[in-house]
Amino acid sequence: MSVVSHQTNRTSLALGWEAARANAVPAFILQGAMLAVLISYYMSPACADFLNRLAHYKEQYGLAFVVIAAAIAGAIVPELFVIVFFQRCRFRRENLRNLTFTIPTWAIDGILVDLMYRLNALWFGDVTTVSVVSAKILVDQLGYNPFFAAPLEVLVYEWKNDGFSWASVRRALTWDHYRDKIVPTLLATWAVWAPLMAIIYSLPFALQFPLFSIALTFWVLLLTYMTNRFAGKIQADAPPALSVAKL
Repeated sequence: MSVVSHQTNRTSLALGWEAARANAVPAFILQGAMLAVLISYYMSPACADFLNRLAHYKEQYGLAFVVIAAAIAGAIVPELFVIVFFQRCRFRRENLRNLTFTIPTWAIDGILVDLMYRLNALWFGDVTTVSVVSAKILVDQLGYNPFFAAPLEVLVYEWKNDGFSWASVRRALTWDHYRDKIVPTLLATWAVWAPLMAIIYSLPFALQFPLFSIALTFWVLLLTYMTNRFAGKIQADAPPALSVAKL
């Protein structure tokens, strides 16, 4: 291995560790909150009734629920957070531009995630045994994520950050890009989402996407931190929420 290659690999690993470390506290908070929801679902009849009604809405409205929930969680809530905490409640034209990009982006992502959950339920069943939950996590985190979700999501955000240049698309199809950009993103993703997937897949199928929507808001902050860090738009130690403001 050449010195340059070794240095690049160290940089990729360092970026993944950096993002995971920067998001450690909010990640633990999110994971703890999701674990509390899981325990409450099985221990509290009132909580179970509320979540089951949410699942009923998802089943009743199908694709419309998926699109709206993903757009709210992945686009609207993070942008409102930026407006309130970083823009002193002042709406700017750039916020509208951001929403024009993020709403369809995360609506499509929501459709793909819901499809993946459906396929997992079809392949392994709608049960919550250790073996079934483990199989679904492996398909999700070692199949869907490294081969599809992470490359596509990073590509979309880099495409935007590069002024919608097709050069970024061609660059994304190279191994160097995967090593330098996708690998650190995966490391940061696994640190957050592997425990969350264990929680989400321990709930009935109808509740998995609604719970995913809750966690999606945090993931958007993490993804924007990573892609803006790659683009040199924020400092290495900037908090993830700040990266959204820098879009």
